Amino acid sequence: MDYEAQIKRNQFKTEEYKINMGPQHPATHGVLRLNLTIDGEIIKRVELDLGYIHRGIEKMCEYDSYPQIIHLTDRLDYLSSHNNNEAVALAVEKALEIEVSDRVKYIRTIIGELTRLASHQLWWGVMGMDLGALTTYFYGFRDRELINDIFEETCGARLTMNYSIPGGIRYDIHKNFVQRVKDFIVHFRSKLPEYDQLLTGNIIFQKRMKGVGVLSAEDAISFGVSGPVARGSGVPSDIRKIRPYSALDKVAFKEPLYKEGDAWARYKVRIDEMWESMNIIEQLIDNIPEGNIKEPTKAVIKLPKGEFYQRVETARGEFGVYINSDGKKSPYRMKFRSPGFSNLSALEHMTVGSKIGDLVATMATLDLVVPDIDR
Repeated sequence: MDYEAQIKRNQFKTEEYKINMGPQHPATHGVLRLNLTIDGEIIKRVELDLGYIHRGIEKMCEYDSYPQIIHLTDRLDYLSSHNNNEAVALAVEKALEIEVSDRVKYIRTIIGELTRLASHQLWWGVMGMDLGALTTYFYGFRDRELINDIFEETCGARLTMNYSIPGGIRYDIHKNFVQRVKDFIVHFRSKLPEYDQLLTGNIIFQKRMKGVGVLSAEDAISFGVSGPVARGSGVPSDIRKIRPYSALDKVAFKEPLYKEGDAWARYKVRIDEMWESMNIIEQLIDNIPEGNIKEPTKAVIKLPKGEFYQRVETARGEFGVYINSDGKKSPYRMKFRSPGFSNLSALEHMTVGSKIGDLVATMATLDLVVPDIDR
């Protein structure tokens, strides 16, 4: 049989095989293993293998006091550490019926939005790098470092802050805080358009994103996704809008929504959210009221018997804190609802039938932080 006849005979002959993506693959944003069943470059199945950095944090909470638990939550989604800390503090304050001062509420909200900005800046930098645009990494980290400097001066840390505590905040803001935040907003309003010039408007990048990793609104609700992933499918899900906390009832902002449900829509949501976070900060930064930074609490905090729940909007979506208290200094049961776990559950549905390169793009728009999933 000649060569051309051999090609014609075998042109539809395929064979499925499995490959590992991870656990050290740079596109996994943490220690995550994907077992891919592929046919050529076409994905047939995505099996998730989790637990490589499972630390038993929820079990550890059963032996820690409530102030100690704060330190564990910023080791979950370490890019939303302040938001996670705030969720636990709000849950404890709800149980104890403590009303913190407006000063605390304003400061918590401002730092929460700075945390969102810093997270999105890192996401944008590595999003481009995942798809081969190395320069974005340097632009994103250039701007993120300015926020980390502000955090370090006020909170004493750049990543795991432990700043919100039951009853208030650990210490007052630095004397330079207000001016440095205002200077940053002026700086970033001039730099964020560079993100569009460098990456958003790149036609190659757009072709890698549009129509890729599509998740319909119905499927987004079914999988329980939240945050920018849900809003990219047109599902309103912003906890800051649904159930405002801290000073979020005192500001006006838009919830970006796109109906396409693809990687491009999820990308655009996060770009828009950075503009909205700056708007929120600008409404609060010149109006921080005077007041106590901490309400009096007992040296050993014991919650009344019962069940308590609090949720906040992190950079990745809804983070929930469930406390089952038996009246002791440690909870009987502590459960965290992390956005990354639900968002990751939709990955196979979004990528089956696409190519491996599309899987990388889709994962990047999920913005996974694996310790948030491996609890």
